[in-house]
Amino acid sequence: MSEFLILVDNNDKQWGKLEKELVHTLGILHRAFSVFIFNTKGELMLQQRADSKYHSGGLWTNTCCSHPRFGEDLEYAVPRRLIEEMGLDCETTFMFSFMYNANFDNGLIENEFDHVYFGITDEMPNINPEEVKAWKYVDLETLKTDIEHNPQNYTAWMKICLPQVVEHFKEHSKN
Repeated sequence: MSEFLILVDNNDKQWGKLEKELVHTLGILHRAFSVFIFNTKGELMLQQRADSKYHSGGLWTNTCCSHPRFGEDLEYAVPRRLIEEMGLDCETTFMFSFMYNANFDNGLIENEFDHVYFGITDEMPNINPEEVKAWKYVDLETLKTDIEHNPQNYTAWMKICLPQVVEHFKEHSKN
């Protein structure tokens, strides 16, 4: 069964749909989301993508990321995918959006209008091995340092959005 992604313009206005494989082959801007789950100590849960993923296999990234299905709102897609990938059921809050474009060694292209959500839980994940190879908690300062020294171990979008994640986490933690 083909999965259709939501094609958007630079303002995240939907203008069409296309099969996932074609979207990533042609590099068309599409809607996506990234979820960052923290524990009550303020540590971020990272996942290591399964080696079999269509790109960025084996790399460390945020807790969960995906695309809403065509016709699916983000408020349904985010919890659905968090359960599918990480086996976690926790409340999330929209924090910010960003756009990025990355070319991968296998010829695929990510061109995403990415919506970022935060959540807090001390629940242990129950990972889907088809999606996730491993997981761990890390504090944001340690993560920033490791990305500086070992950028090859992390996904493109993680490296791009981390400064905004840190900024929003600090601001959100004050409240």
